[in-house]
Amino acid sequence: MDQHTEHTLCGKLSTACGFSSFKFKDIFTKRLLKTIALGQVLSLLICGTAVTCQLLADSKVETPMFQSFLNYALLLLTYTTFLCTRKGDDNILQILRTKWWKYLVMGLADVEANYAVVKAYQFTTLTSIQLLDCFVIPVLMALSWILLKTRYKLVHFVAVMVCLLGVGAMVGADFLAGRDQGSTSDVLLGDSLVLLSAVLYAVSNVCQEHTVKNESRVEFLGMMGLFGTLISGVQFAVFETHAVKAVKWDRCIILLFGLYVSIMYALYSFMPVVVRMTSATAVNLSLLTADLFSLFCGLFLFHYKFSVLYLISFAVITGGFIMFNVIPTSSAPPNNSAEEFANRTAGSSSNPLMDADLEAETFIAVDDRD
Repeated sequence: MDQHTEHTLCGKLSTACGFSSFKFKDIFTKRLLKTIALGQVLSLLICGTAVTCQLLADSKVETPMFQSFLNYALLLLTYTTFLCTRKGDDNILQILRTKWWKYLVMGLADVEANYAVVKAYQFTTLTSIQLLDCFVIPVLMALSWILLKTRYKLVHFVAVMVCLLGVGAMVGADFLAGRDQGSTSDVLLGDSLVLLSAVLYAVSNVCQEHTVKNESRVEFLGMMGLFGTLISGVQFAVFETHAVKAVKWDRCIILLFGLYVSIMYALYSFMPVVVRMTSATAVNLSLLTADLFSLFCGLFLFHYKFSVLYLISFAVITGGFIMFNVIPTSSAPPNNSAEEFANRTAGSSSNPLMDADLEAETFIAVDDRD
């Protein structure tokens, strides 16, 4: 093979992987470090909800829909109320006239995804839930490719595989530590519920990414609060009124409910900020460490056994997350702006993370013209 052919093949492989204009000194930029930090904040919030749920379950409180209802109601009182004060095309009545069915689908997917994964704990094992819940990532990537026109490079698929290997190490640590694996009353039903929740979460996350990048964070949260409250309220009234009446309310239970709702409200309010900066796929990769934070808390609260595999798992997942975000994804430009997009990106900087900002500016300008 002559030198010219070798260089051509290396160039094609480098382009496919996303390293054609990449310099390794550009890895730990301020933008990437900020993305990592914000992703781990989200994981800590998820950890907080998991710990409070476990404490409520230990107190014989099993009211997942009522807990979700309280969160959506708080979103309704704040963000939906704020939408009502807007005027013009951003007013809530105008939004409902034109896009009500889209937000109904989004709210339904989010509510039922939360409910399905909580119900799955009654039928299948913790290991199954941890493994099958990762199904949200390939589904999310597929939906993003089709609906959002996101284009991934080879490095992004490799990064996802690395993150999933980290999850495998975490599950292995659970098994070796002899952690309680939960129920096995109907494994097939439980596993089906986990897969269903993964698909519904993917739908909800894609809707979230499209809304916060093309509309606004307030519109997303306002509509989520409105439709989430309606849907979860109906289900709560039908299925959980007796469970809520059976709760032995005391200061500790009230404190746990308040803590859970506060953390969920913070999670829902903060997550669109990170999704707007990165993508729904990147956010879900960062959330893979949430189980590890829960395990670390469990070492002190629930006396879990420690395993060095937990630290290895955290390092592998974090490494995969960094790999995914170092090379930004691209988007297929609209036909009428393809030439403009090509001209602008032809002179872009050698830093891929700066190129991502340039692409974002291009598509914002295209949206404004529409």
